[in-house]
Amino acid sequence: MSISIFDIFKVGIGPSSSHTMGPMNAARQFALDLEDSGLLDEVDRVTCRLYGSLAATGKGHCTDRALMLGLEGQQPHTVDPDRVDDTLARISADGRLNILGKHPARFDQAQDLLFHHDQLLPLHTNGMRFGALNANGDALLTEEFYSIGGGFVMDEHGETPGTADEEATDQPFVFKDAEELLQIADDNGLSLPELMMANEVAGRSEAEVRERLLAIWSVMDACIERGLLQEGILPGILKLRRRAPKLYQELSSGALEGSDFLDWVDVWALAVNEENAAGGKVVTAPTNGAAGIVPAVLKYYLKFVPQATNDGIVDFLLTAGGIGILYKKNASISGAEMGCQGEVGVACSMAAAGLASAMGVSNEQIENAAEIGMEHNLGLTCDPIAGLVQIPCIERNAMGSIKAINAARMALRGDGKHMVSLDQVIATMRQTGMDMSTIYKETSEGGLAVNVPEC
Repeated sequence: MSISIFDIFKVGIGPSSSHTMGPMNAARQFALDLEDSGLLDEVDRVTCRLYGSLAATGKGHCTDRALMLGLEGQQPHTVDPDRVDDTLARISADGRLNILGKHPARFDQAQDLLFHHDQLLPLHTNGMRFGALNANGDALLTEEFYSIGGGFVMDEHGETPGTADEEATDQPFVFKDAEELLQIADDNGLSLPELMMANEVAGRSEAEVRERLLAIWSVMDACIERGLLQEGILPGILKLRRRAPKLYQELSSGALEGSDFLDWVDVWALAVNEENAAGGKVVTAPTNGAAGIVPAVLKYYLKFVPQATNDGIVDFLLTAGGIGILYKKNASISGAEMGCQGEVGVACSMAAAGLASAMGVSNEQIENAAEIGMEHNLGLTCDPIAGLVQIPCIERNAMGSIKAINAARMALRGDGKHMVSLDQVIATMRQTGMDMSTIYKETSEGGLAVNVPEC
C-alpha cells in the first residue's frame, strides 16, 4: 500500500483521531455504502455497536458523537465544531438522524448505540459494527470497520477506504523500512525531503504539494493561536482549567522571570492539546492525542532557529511525514494497540527528524534524530484519566516536544553513526506494544486512570 504524507497529516476535530475521526469516517463510509447499494431509501433504522478500546473510552473520546455526525455525512476535515452541539441536540430530540443529510432514519441512542466493553472484533481492538434495518425490522446491510490510528479506517476485508494513497499509487521510490529509505536516497543522491517530495509529485505537482504542506502548517499555527487565547474549563468530569492562556500572558508580558525557549515550546504544545481536548480543529501528527508535538517543534524552528524559511517548513513536514509512514508500515500509530509510545513516541520521533531536516543535516543524522526520539519513549503507556484526552495527554505533548528538540540537537552534534538503528527501535516499539497489558492501552483500566480520583 502506498501511503502519502497527507494520510499522516490530516485536518480534523478533537479529541481523538482513533476514537473520534476514525469512527466518523467509518460511519460515513457505511452511509455511502448504503447509498451505493441502492438501499438508502429502504432504511428505517440504523444501529451502531462499539467494541474493545472504542467501547472502553468511547464516551470520554466523543465516539458516540462522531458516529452520529458521520452517519449524517459529516467529515472530520469539513465539520464545523461550533455547529456540532446543535446537530446532536436535534438528533436526540427527534430520535432520528438524516443519513448523508438526505434520508431520515430512526435512531434511539439508548438502544441503537451500544458499548460492548467485554467483547472484541477479530481484526483490531477499535472495532465497530453498523446495521441498517427496513420498516419490518429486516437487516438490509451489516458492516464492520476498525479505527486503526491516526484517523485511518479499515473495513472487515482489510481495505482502507478514502485515504490519500489513492493519489500516490505510482510513487517512484517505494521503501519498506528506514534502511531501504536511506539506501534509495543515497543511490539517487537525494536528501530525505527531496525523496519524499519526489514520491508526492507522482500524484500532484510540486507547487500543489508545497501549497498543501504550508496550508497544513497554517492550520497547526491557527490551532496554537486559538489555544493561547481560549480561557475556561475543558469538557468532561475532570473540570480541567486551560493553562496555556495564563502561561502565554506571563511569557508575553515578561512577567515570567527566567523563562526561555522551553517555556515557549511548552505553551505551544499545551495550546494545541487543550484545543484538541475541547473538540477543536487540529491536524493529526500522526494522531490527535499527540497533535501538539510537531506544531510546537515547528514553531520552535521558526522562532528560535536563525534563517528559518518556508522551504524549511516544507522540508520539516516532508521528513516528519516520511518517518510517520515508517511507523505506520512497520508498527502502528494506534494508542489502543501500542500504548502512548505509538502516539506521543511516534510524534516525538517525527518532530525530531523534521527539525533535523529543516536544519540541513545529513540523512544519517535525520535517521539518528528519529531513533533517539523514539528510544526514550519506549514503553510509554496510554492511561487517560476518566477516558478523556486530557491527563496525562496534554502535558505529555509538552514533554514530547522538548524531547524531540533535544533529540535533533544531539543528532546535530553527531556524525550520524549510532548503535541502535531506527528500524530496530521501531521493531522494539512494536514488540513492546504487543507485550503491553491491554489495561495500559487506551482502556482507562490501569495506570493513572485507576490511581487518581476523577473528581
